[in-house]
Amino acid sequence: MGLMGRLIAGSGGVASVGAAVREVAEVFRPNATRALELSAEVQGEALQQYSEEFANPGNGWFDRFVNGVNRLPRPMLAFGTLALFIFAMVDPESFGRRMSGLALVPDPLWWLLAAIVGFYFGSREAHYFRARPAGPAALPASPAAAPEANAALEDWRAERN
Repeated sequence: MGLMGRLIAGSGGVASVGAAVREVAEVFRPNATRALELSAEVQGEALQQYSEEFANPGNGWFDRFVNGVNRLPRPMLAFGTLALFIFAMVDPESFGRRMSGLALVPDPLWWLLAAIVGFYFGSREAHYFRARPAGPAALPASPAAAPEANAALEDWRAERN
């Protein structure tokens, strides 16, 4: 077998035929390993671009102002709801007229409002979800306890030797 291998491989014919077969096969079916390498390379470049883009968050006065404005909608919605309850108790007739006016708003407009509010709060929640730190580091593995004695295993080992 060694002699036949040296005779065939000595001329390099098998290697060249193998390379030709590989090239022809890649015409019909792409090289999966190379495709994975290229995919990993593209993903690494994209991550590098994102890290460069978000490496220096803006901390100017405008950024602080916008961050402050972004914190207003939730408290305003909560206080506005409380104000509606107070308004309903103070002047029920006027409150009823305003609510009957709201009843005249068409359903598609309510759907649009729900979509806008839902996307706003959903995107903020997703932002905070992505920004939270990763979970706690894994604890180091505890040293393995000594295994319990197994009489059947000991008998088997004794018979084997």
